[in-house]
Amino acid sequence: MDNVKDCSMVTEHIESGKRKVTLSLTVNGRQIVRDVDPNMTLLHFLRDNLKLFGTKEACGEGECGACTIIMNGQAVTSCIILAVEAEGAEITTVEGLAEDGKLSILQEEFISQDALQCGFCTPGFLMSTRALLDNNPNPTDAEIVEVLGGNLCRCTGYIPIMLAVRRAAERERKELGR
Repeated sequence: MDNVKDCSMVTEHIESGKRKVTLSLTVNGRQIVRDVDPNMTLLHFLRDNLKLFGTKEACGEGECGACTIIMNGQAVTSCIILAVEAEGAEITTVEGLAEDGKLSILQEEFISQDALQCGFCTPGFLMSTRALLDNNPNPTDAEIVEVLGGNLCRCTGYIPIMLAVRRAAERERKELGR
């Protein structure tokens, strides 16, 4: 995890007999400072402390992609990262994709292409592909397939998801000049 700062820089203190660490990071554009248990995962910090429920817990082993977020510009599985490892990080969750209540182009294309069914895995797919498009606005089909391989879905096929990503990339290049 090249993008993660040294955890030894986190300030430790004792509160109510339990060891806590002060965590400072940016989540969806907001500066956050919280005291957390040093063993808490980033997934549980996002869900339990910040009430960002779009990030899903499934396998707990970083294998399924349901908990994918963007941390410092890279897609990561938040279930295998300690919250304290995100000290100073910039995090985007699925809640951060929409702006002023308007869905992002990527979200619109997932809907347009019927790239979701039950929706449980959808946030992970959105975040993985958002990181791809942020780093490569014109990905090849092989690059899209590679990114999609990190997310598991039991309800829908991967073809609609691939089409949604391809269409979103085209629209973003045209509409946003990416």
